[in-house]
Amino acid sequence: MNDILQGLGVVWLVAAAFMTVLWMVQRRTGNAGVVDVGWAAGIGGAALLLALMVEGDPLRRAMVAGMGGVWGLRLALHIHHRSHGKPEDGRYQQLRREWGDQVQFRMFRFYQIQAFTVALFALPFALAAHHDQPPGLLDALALALWLLAVMGESLADAQLSAFKRTANGERVCRRGLWRYSRHPNYFFEWLNWCAFALLAVQAAGGYLALLAPAAILYLLLKVTGIPATEAQAVRSKGEAYRDYQRTTSAFVPWFPRKGL
Repeated sequence: MNDILQGLGVVWLVAAAFMTVLWMVQRRTGNAGVVDVGWAAGIGGAALLLALMVEGDPLRRAMVAGMGGVWGLRLALHIHHRSHGKPEDGRYQQLRREWGDQVQFRMFRFYQIQAFTVALFALPFALAAHHDQPPGLLDALALALWLLAVMGESLADAQLSAFKRTANGERVCRRGLWRYSRHPNYFFEWLNWCAFALLAVQAAGGYLALLAPAAILYLLLKVTGIPATEAQAVRSKGEAYRDYQRTTSAFVPWFPRKGL
């Protein structure tokens, strides 16, 4: 287990340095959204780093590197493409207003918390890479779930991007997966973490990997995901978004209800 602890320690140090650089970037540009790109890239990089550092079955380590690396790269590129050249996300604008004169100190602390969470959420990768048994049926199920999650999240992101280009006066996206969930991207993001946990659960102490999807679910439903995103959507879209809330599932895709 020493290789797991050492690997996670290295991930934390690298992530802390990386987030310090990104904090300096946001201080120069006035756009804190770069932290979202950095977090996704950091998680993907952590999977690659741990696959190299932790001693376990080579094929299992290759799965960790491939699944975690591809997920992180895709998400980081998507967030960068979505936000590059655009104004700062409304969530961070709101934080700047709330933090006032302490904005840079609190922003630095926020970035370092993100670095710490990179190490925390890298635990499933470390556990999976440490397992010395070759992949079996459960790992095949993890891979299948991961493929479903990556394809679903990619489709949801593509549908929302297409809507923004061709909205023609529509204020709320109800196309494709967004007809059945207000946040299908978040739902498939959570499935990704379920797949990572499933990959690690057979390892010694693998039950700890279940904390990752549980924590992601809590954050998405109660903290930084849906609450912040929807508060901003209501501020910017008003009654159109409130109607969407009344008729469409918040998270798990399901058939829309009739307007109340």
